[in-house]
Amino acid sequence: MSDNYSDEYYMAKAIALAKKGWYTTHPNPRVGCVLVRDGQMIAQGWHQYAGQGHAEVNALAQLTADANLEKQAQGATAYVTLEPCSHFGKTPPCSDALIAAGVKRVVVAMVDPNPLVAGNGVKRLQEYGIEVKSGVLESEARALNPGFIQRMESQRPRIRCKMAMSLDGRTAMANGESQWITSADAREDVQRLRAESSAILTGIGTVLADDSSMNVRSQRFAQMLRQPERVVLDTRLRMPLEAKMLALDGQTVICTSQDSNRAKAQELENRGASIHYLQTSQLADKVMLSLDQVMSVLTQRQYNDVLLEAGADLTGSMLQAGYIDELIIYMAPHLMGSEARGLFNLPGLNTMSERIHLSVQDIRAVGKDFRITALAQ
Repeated sequence: MSDNYSDEYYMAKAIALAKKGWYTTHPNPRVGCVLVRDGQMIAQGWHQYAGQGHAEVNALAQLTADANLEKQAQGATAYVTLEPCSHFGKTPPCSDALIAAGVKRVVVAMVDPNPLVAGNGVKRLQEYGIEVKSGVLESEARALNPGFIQRMESQRPRIRCKMAMSLDGRTAMANGESQWITSADAREDVQRLRAESSAILTGIGTVLADDSSMNVRSQRFAQMLRQPERVVLDTRLRMPLEAKMLALDGQTVICTSQDSNRAKAQELENRGASIHYLQTSQLADKVMLSLDQVMSVLTQRQYNDVLLEAGADLTGSMLQAGYIDELIIYMAPHLMGSEARGLFNLPGLNTMSERIHLSVQDIRAVGKDFRITALAQ
């Protein structure tokens, strides 16, 4: 521990640094690092982009860039929000970099849930006589990477469902008209949700109705350097070859049935789409893609956080299958009438005991609208 401040103080600094990579580290976790010696912070770093230096390496690079500081890491304490990696990926192991720099102590907020690390980084540091302390501000560190942690621990990404509705719970008029239910402030907030996401998941019905772009357009996120991938569930491969999203930056992924038109699929691939062929299942009078296999595709593509923006059928199916982790509902102060379309299509709920229970986490005003955040239980 330093002479002047607690381990919690310096870890809080590292967590603040990690947040600087909030929109840019996909598919890697957000990580921050602070180096302290003799009660003084001597370097800091955070992971900025996948394939580039990790937080520890970026902090050490501040020292090696200055000949007068190069040896200051010897005997220092490193505060890291996530266990230093111990394997070769796109970059060398960070645990080896800390060992080579001569640090004497490493304080870790949480053990890395990635099976390739999972305690091996801590073990390697200890093998070289470095003191390791874990669990400092762990809950705050976990909040940095909920999607990454879920993907590693549960083998699927975190799914957040965004919906917009009127005060009477309607999402579109009977004829399908839905632009715009909410205000410009709420739509700008959705840009933030998209920017935080690895991918945006939707159904072909939404694409056909709106020729949706499903991308980040706000200039607030111009520094992202990447667009979230767009995943479209399209059982019968109805995606138009002229769809707007096919011409935009970023990858469009189409999940379709195994008996889809392969010639049409090839044309879509020629326009840059990535096609995944999945099994189907019968639900009432509808044929739909296996949601289990959809989850497998999302996981294989290393998505951490997926934003579901779709109509009542797909959102209802995802909710009933237990694949929605968080609901983000924007409620506008107007009424659309009993003929307008509802929020979710949830067949089979006939008694109060069959209700789907939610845990409301937050309600706040966004411009003229309200944003309700709830966890599925």
